[in-house]
Amino acid sequence: MIRTSIARRTTNVTSGQAALEILAGTKGCFLRELHIILAAATASTYGFGRPAAKGITPTTPVTNLLEGPGFGVKVAEVKTALAWGTGPTIPSEFYRRVGFPATIASFVLWEFPGQGLFIPANGSMVIWNLALNGVVDANLVTEELL
Repeated sequence: MIRTSIARRTTNVTSGQAALEILAGTKGCFLRELHIILAAATASTYGFGRPAAKGITPTTPVTNLLEGPGFGVKVAEVKTALAWGTGPTIPSEFYRRVGFPATIASFVLWEFPGQGLFIPANGSMVIWNLALNGVVDANLVTEELL
């Protein structure tokens, strides 16, 4: 496995829409941790889960960065997206939820022990706006299958 990470600032604050989508590569990945930090003084509520349907035509998805040598592997496959032609749909259930007060730098760190939370090949996970939210800085660490 190779470890990758990325830090993104969300842009979509609309209630009932995805703020960020994690897109697994062709072999899947394990999400090890997700750190969400409120970047605006807006009371906000977020959920984290698997979308019922993945987003279609993500606009300018960004590839995660390799942590460490990469063991002769090409570029990392895990990507994140902040906007889509057609956005992902709401998860039927959430793995985690968090509510922040209107205080910049409020944060949560979700760790997924053991191997991590598995995202199957070509699957995705979303940070979902459960209210009219502020933007957040989302930091995530994954391990990709070789």
